This record gives sequence, structure tokens and C-alpha cells, in this order.
Amino acid sequence: MMLTLAHFLQTFSPYRATGQEPALTSVEIDSRTVQPGSLFVAFAGEQVDGHAYVAQAFARGAVAAIVERPLPNLPTLDLRSGELPPVIEFSQPLCLLVDSSLRALQQAAKAWRARFSLRVVGITGSVGKTTSKELIHAVLSQRFHTLKSPGNRNNEIGLPLTLLALRVQHERAVLEMGMYATGEISLLCELAQPTIGVVTMIGPVHLERVGSMEGIVRAKRELVEALPADGVAVLNRDDERVMSMAAYTQARIFTYGLNPTADLWASDIRSMGLEGVRFTLNYGSESLSLRVPLMGQHNVHTALRAAAVGLIEGLGWEEIITGLSSLRSQLRLVTVPGPQDSLIIDDTYNSSPDSALAALNLLQELTGRKVAVLGDMLELGYMEETGHRLVGRRAADVADVLLTVGRRARWIADEALTVGMSPLAVHQVEDVETAVALLQALIQTQDAILIKGSLGMRMARIVEAIRRDTPWPSL
Repeated sequence: MMLTLAHFLQTFSPYRATGQEPALTSVEIDSRTVQPGSLFVAFAGEQVDGHAYVAQAFARGAVAAIVERPLPNLPTLDLRSGELPPVIEFSQPLCLLVDSSLRALQQAAKAWRARFSLRVVGITGSVGKTTSKELIHAVLSQRFHTLKSPGNRNNEIGLPLTLLALRVQHERAVLEMGMYATGEISLLCELAQPTIGVVTMIGPVHLERVGSMEGIVRAKRELVEALPADGVAVLNRDDERVMSMAAYTQARIFTYGLNPTADLWASDIRSMGLEGVRFTLNYGSESLSLRVPLMGQHNVHTALRAAAVGLIEGLGWEEIITGLSSLRSQLRLVTVPGPQDSLIIDDTYNSSPDSALAALNLLQELTGRKVAVLGDMLELGYMEETGHRLVGRRAADVADVLLTVGRRARWIADEALTVGMSPLAVHQVEDVETAVALLQALIQTQDAILIKGSLGMRMARIVEAIRRDTPWPSL
């Protein structure tokens, strides 16, 4: 089954395919990623208007573009009325005019998904979604041809793009589902039709948008609410908020965690620092000792989620353990060499109180003097100060040197000082440029340096500036 332009036409009208419609190699929203045979979708965003790049997409080989307004000197087929001419000349390139590019993309993805009978795994939660997606994909791929969301395409645009990449050979799909507001995960489930729903944990991420922890729970549980009666909800037994979702689904419940009352649980956990983590996997009367190459004890839960999905899908232990042992599954939190034989733990993709505490726990497990460089955590709402101070207390226990970056991160430094960390070991700056200059003076031989903050703080620039192969200072 090949994705062609006919599929998009049939989404908006009772169009009968003739076989003359061009095949589509991919669906793209960035003109720079367009390849010959692509369909380009133009969005009129707040910062960038994709309509300005339609000509560039055509120049790179796009055969068609979905647009919301007519563009001069480009052949256009108006799909807004739902009526098409009896004969269509498919001159290339061709603009398809719709009322909403977003709705058109979503409707096309929903209709395309409906053509496949594969089983879909949906993953949501406040933290750990992407790493869980990668590890679940690694496990399922031991037996099934499995599609996964690339990167963190987990929203109302990214998930439809992933669904449109479905092909006849796919037997499973693993899709990350994020949210900023109530109703968004319901929409994603309407498009993807998940059979298995995995919930990682609930924390104050996007609290500023949703308004309360109860609101976050309601928004996240939309995944388990959407599961069919023959589906499975995979829930974190160690998180009471996640477990509360069990009452809102008709699906079977499968629990995981560190609690022996869970269906699948871990014991005898031992961190091996950069070498990963060892633990015993317990399921019914079976117990298996294994090591996974994921740094930090918090990733035991990640491994449990992947093993749970593997068991649900009928995989044997050999397949599951092979998937769990895949080195390709370590994401986002990576290590790079720093100056003076130091080690940089790059965890700059995003930050929340829960993920910052997990990163500090990992830092504690490493050898050498410990330097924590922590930036603002955004979108925490009413828990903004409380969340930062919670991290500050843990940083005081773990770090030999604490450097905070940003206005909100001052609460981290203040709390560390309040609980007894030496003022000589605590430094506060407002921006990454100042942080780089200060780190140049602070770093000593064989330091372990954790760098973490919300994406909007651009903490990755600190990593790029101080890594061993980058000249000092460079921003």
C-alpha cells in the first residue's frame, strides 16, 4: 500500500483514484527536509509562515503542497468546497488549498492509520516518554517490524506526520504522546487508535498551562480512557497519581515498579555509573538478573515499561533482554569529554523537579569532584519556587560545586545555602555566557559536571562551549 496524492484528495472529497496521482515519498513541514516526491505542508505559524517556503520546497522536489491561501503563479486545486472536477490534470508541482493545514494533516493521518490493522503503543507521562519509546521500540523490534515517533514528534503535528509514515510492512507502532492542555491526548488517540497505553509518571511539567496537578492527571489519563476493552493500560505502581487512572479505563491493567505488588517489579538495584544499572526482574515465579546500558537508577522504570510491553506482546525473555541491552536506547542524557579530563553529563534537553533529582542522583553515583550546573525549570506554575527549592536541597547533598543559571534557578542556590552548603561552593549567574566564563575558572581535573535546565534556557550552549574539542570560550 503506497501513499499517494489520491489519499489526501479522498480525505476531503469522494474522489476516485485513477492511478495517475503521484506517489509520495514523505510528508514534510520543513522545506529543508523535502526530498523528491515529498508533500510539503505549509503552516502559518506565529514565528515562521511556511507559505513563504513553498517555492523552495518545490525546487527541492516536492510534488505538492498543502496551503491555506492561494499563492501567485502556482497551479492550485481548491479543496475547500469538498467538490473536485471530474478530471484533474496532475501537473507538478501542485498546491492543495484547504481551510486549515493542521486539520488537513490530521484528517489525512487518521484516514491513513485506519487502513492498517497494526497494534499501536501510546506513551505519555511527565518525564521519561522519549527514552521509554526508544527502549520499547528496541524490544518490539526483536520480533516485529516496528515504527516509532522520530525524535520527540509527540504533538498534534508530529504524531500525524509519524502516522503518515506507516507502510504495509509495519506490524507495531510506538508513539509518544505529549500535551500542553486538556483534550490534546484525546485528539492524538483519536488519530492513532492505541491498543496499549503506557504511563510513565506524573509531575509538575506544564503546570503553568494546566493549572493544577489534578489537571495534569486528567489530561494524561486521556490515553488510558481511549484504550479499547481488549487493550492494556501499563501503569506505574510506584506513582499514586498514575495508579488512580486504573478506574478510568475499560482496558486490562498491567502494573510495573519497585513494589512487589506490581505485576512486573525490580529488586536488587545497583547502579554502575556510566556502565548502566543492574537489577533483578521479577514476574510471577520468574526472576532474572540483568544489566541495561541506561545511566541512573531511575531508568530501571524505563526498562520495566519496555519489558512490560514485550510481555504483553508475547515476546520471550531472550528477545526482551536483547532489546533492553541495546546501546542505541540511551537518549538525551549523554556524556561528552570536558576540559582537563573532566566528564560532562549533558542533560540539557529539558528539566523538571523530578528529572533534575534523577540527574543529581546519577551525578552522586559518579567518581570525581561533582559540579552541578542547573538552569531555570520553566512552566511549573504555582510549584515554581517549591520545585526549584526541592532541587536545591538535593543539590546541596550531592554537589561539591553548584552553579545556577537564570532568575528562577536562584531559588536552587538559595535553598542549597539555607540547608548548609558552603557559600564558597555556590555561584549564581543570569545567563549561559556568564556561566561559560565562570566554568572556565571553576573546572578542575577529572570533575564530573552535570549540565541541566529547561530547553528555553539554552543550556546546550554551555556544553558546546566547554566540551574538550571546542576552543574556549565559544558561544
